[in-house]
Amino acid sequence: MNYRHEWKHEINRADRLTLLNRLVAVMDTDSHAIDGVYNIRSLYFDTLNDKALREKINGAAIREKFRIRYYNNDTSYIVLEKKCKVDNLCLKESCTITKDEAQRLIDGDLSWLIASGKPLCAELYAKIIFEGLRPKTIVDYTRDPFIFAPGNVRVTMDYNIRTGLMQQDFFNPNLPTLKVPGDPVILEVKWDEYLPEIIKDIVTLPGRHVTSFSKYEQSRIYD
Repeated sequence: MNYRHEWKHEINRADRLTLLNRLVAVMDTDSHAIDGVYNIRSLYFDTLNDKALREKINGAAIREKFRIRYYNNDTSYIVLEKKCKVDNLCLKESCTITKDEAQRLIDGDLSWLIASGKPLCAELYAKIIFEGLRPKTIVDYTRDPFIFAPGNVRVTMDYNIRTGLMQQDFFNPNLPTLKVPGDPVILEVKWDEYLPEIIKDIVTLPGRHVTSFSKYEQSRIYD
């Protein structure tokens, strides 16, 4: 697996509409989108002393975090992910798990992690046992996803970002959530070896600069 380049820009609702008009003219919509968007629910893990959160706040050059997530309220497809960051490079490892496995994980039943035979599950087991990793908080948001084959480029805009305020009722569709401060829109651009100039031109907005915005960090702001 190779690390990918990543840019993040904090933009606003008007910027999003401007970019949508540009992106649909050049890029393809992700095939998993419904009417051009999909909704994501993630449950993030952290240690008892919030190692992942502290590393993000302190700007650690190398950091990682684990999460489970599903899309569009479809719990038949759930993904366990580990996202690693090294400066502006990112790497994501993932494997699928079942709804039952996800609930067992949330409830503290770890036996299936080793029995699954999946390396990422085994790594999560080790982090839970030796580092005290635990389910921490739920984050919901809506995403506009676009792809561009040259450079393996992916452009997304995330908005309606809401925090579950330390709740872990992962499969409750009526879970009470609260918007993160500022109601931001987060533009993310990821690519492999090169970013085509046409995409670079499209996503460039006056006065918008690269940011280190973290949906997990913002979801913890009310703690």
